[in-house]
Amino acid sequence: MRLVTTTEKTAELFGDEESVRILAQAGFDAIDWGFFEMAAGKGVWCTDNWKEHALHLKELGEEYGIGFVQAHAPFPSSYGKEPEDSVVKERILRSIHAAALMGIRNIVVHPVQHRVYAKERKRLWEENLEFYRSLIPYCEEYGIRVCAENMWQYDNKRRYIVDSVCSQPEEFCGLLDALDSPWIVGCLDLGHCALVGVEPQDFIRAMGKDRLQALHVHDVDYLHDCHTLPFTRNLNWEAVTRALAEIGYEGDFTFEADSFYEGFPPQLVPDACKLMERTGRYLVELIQAYAAGK
Repeated sequence: MRLVTTTEKTAELFGDEESVRILAQAGFDAIDWGFFEMAAGKGVWCTDNWKEHALHLKELGEEYGIGFVQAHAPFPSSYGKEPEDSVVKERILRSIHAAALMGIRNIVVHPVQHRVYAKERKRLWEENLEFYRSLIPYCEEYGIRVCAENMWQYDNKRRYIVDSVCSQPEEFCGLLDALDSPWIVGCLDLGHCALVGVEPQDFIRAMGKDRLQALHVHDVDYLHDCHTLPFTRNLNWEAVTRALAEIGYEGDFTFEADSFYEGFPPQLVPDACKLMERTGRYLVELIQAYAAGK
């Protein structure tokens, strides 16, 4: 099981190339590349040099001995109006192509969720079937899988998190089953599970080995989308790792915990990366021990 982490904070602080070097030196096996700045039309991925940059990063990873195995498309995936929706769709498709050039196997693409889920659940279901089906030809062309993700929305009047697309295991499993394509698989965000009242270990078991092909690993306090290091908030990591072992999970162990770096001065962020890597190794070792029956 490869230990992977995202690039949101390190790339923002140090630039793309230095981010690759820092994460390699921290000991991670591979990188989950974030195309986050594309959402605002910023950065090299929105210029004419995006293909060259993708190939450059791949070469740099090979030089440093670290691979690229997962990515995150720009989000949100929809706004519910034009021309914004056409623009974001083109950026998502470009990120899929760029990720493929980097040798990436899985790219997470959020479901469309611009509608109030509680009022328009059926319509969002239909729109997401259409949305993900529209991505399949590009997956086939570029040889890369799209990962749907479990989401949440925020009730501004009552000031708390509520369900959204794929929040509950039944809907997430149902969407993947209805799509019925090897090119569309599931990425389970462990923190998002807890925010909508589902323990991540229960969600893992509900999805099973075949549907669950990728992870976003981070800790939460059950109130906020913290995206921080395990053991700093409230998830039960013994239960999570045991569940992953029980289903025979074969994907990567991928952190999406970059908020952990907030508050550290830049000089200490590389050391914080090393602590994240050591924490990840510990959790992977737990999964392997449970799988071996220890």
